[in-house]
Amino acid sequence: MTAKIQRLNEIGIALSAEKDLNALLEQILNGAKELTHADGGSLYTVTEDNTLRFEVIATDSLGIRMGGTSDTPISFPEIPLTSDGDLNRANIVACAVNEKRVINIDDAYETENYDFTGTRAFDRETGYRTQSILTIPLTNHEDQIIGVLQLINACDARDAVIPFGEEAQSLAASLASQAAVALTNQRLIDELQHLFEAFTQMIATAIDQKSPYTGSHCRRIPVLTMMLAEACDRVQEGPLADFSMSEKDRYELQTAAWLHDCGKVTSPESVMDKATKLETVFDRIELIDTRFEVLRRDCEIEYLKQCAKGQGDESAYREKLAQIDDDRDFLRVSNIGGEFMTEAHQDRVRQIAKTQWTNPDGESVPFLTDEEVYNLTIPKGTLTPEERTIINNHMVATINMLEALPFPKHLQRVPEYAGGHHEKMDGTGYPKGLKKEEMSVPARLMAIADIFEALSARDRPYKQGKTLTECLKILGFMKKDDHIDPDILDVFIQEKVYQDYANRYMHESQVEEVDWSQVPGVKPPQTH
Repeated sequence: MTAKIQRLNEIGIALSAEKDLNALLEQILNGAKELTHADGGSLYTVTEDNTLRFEVIATDSLGIRMGGTSDTPISFPEIPLTSDGDLNRANIVACAVNEKRVINIDDAYETENYDFTGTRAFDRETGYRTQSILTIPLTNHEDQIIGVLQLINACDARDAVIPFGEEAQSLAASLASQAAVALTNQRLIDELQHLFEAFTQMIATAIDQKSPYTGSHCRRIPVLTMMLAEACDRVQEGPLADFSMSEKDRYELQTAAWLHDCGKVTSPESVMDKATKLETVFDRIELIDTRFEVLRRDCEIEYLKQCAKGQGDESAYREKLAQIDDDRDFLRVSNIGGEFMTEAHQDRVRQIAKTQWTNPDGESVPFLTDEEVYNLTIPKGTLTPEERTIINNHMVATINMLEALPFPKHLQRVPEYAGGHHEKMDGTGYPKGLKKEEMSVPARLMAIADIFEALSARDRPYKQGKTLTECLKILGFMKKDDHIDPDILDVFIQEKVYQDYANRYMHESQVEEVDWSQVPGVKPPQTH
């Protein structure tokens, strides 16, 4: 008995250490069979639908192994705990749950208390003889039954079938109690993990939905990040040969990818959604259009006055109207923003600004205000330096938010991974100005994923989604400028991660045959 108790403790310790649910269920049944010398048994769990689901089935003498970690699935239907509104007491395992008690039967063929029709049919088909049965409900810390352990045919030292004695029942009940604790802990861990994952994905979805111009960015970055991470993990030669990821590493990186832009919840929509240079609550280009209409009206009035005096110059009048229309069209285009605005175009905005017009108060004032000139001469994109600082601050917010969370040990690198995707290898990035050697491989590869997704996205306010060649061309220049990790970019290209992502997420008009002559500093991927 001392040896059995010691073995019971060993099994209990093993159960508490097991992380895989299927392996845990299998260990519970195997441990119970070992302690009671049972030939077979089954383990069931209680479902949310008020049924009992088969999880593991084993019969040693028949060589049966189903469920658990085996490759043989269980096809038996679930057992209902109620029937027509009444508790199911005909089935022995359902009865053990409904009556919350252990049921020990010496011989299934000599009792009329339960329906063993299915058991007898099984015996006829297999030549088996079900005799002694021990059924024990698994009760958790809240006194709720979460499963049932059923053992079949206890055997003596000569493998003769005997009833389950008091000692066997006591050992099985003790193991069932430990098993209930282990199962409850496993379920709590799984539920907490699922809650955490749902919470991180909810944040990402909220950020994507906060702005119509970020589309699915927060949901696509985890996909592209993991595609690139797996590619780096496959590499066996070169600078990344020593990089590898365990399942825990993958989970940590994926979590960071989901949360990489969480700080954008603090970014004002007026800046995030600034689709044009003059946009605030509305696009103020409409106000400037109205001023142009005033200029046209004043020009027409002046022309008609001159005509009344017999001095009207139609050619000059038409020329002036054409100039007004041309300036209006130019400001409309300037307002859209883009990759680059020349100094000449910026100077033209300033010249137009000096034009005088009569405002609603009858005052002659400059056509554009200083603030409008400041916005219309933004050389790249639609944001002023001050607005760009506000947007960039989302990284500071991201890091502060994530570092404030009490991440468990296996997720402690999430803030570092998520907080580094705007850093550059030469130290000119933000928010910390980190250099390559100060960053981990996961943080560096997430930076490339973030850039490629942003370049290829078709929903940015100031640009169209770029083609594959254009995206890779920009990445090539960023490699030459020491802004991104050159070794990870090589993997991105050689392992054709860009192509796999493009096939899944980029519009067909963007997915072309890459013109590698346009992509500086990289070698085209090898063809096999």
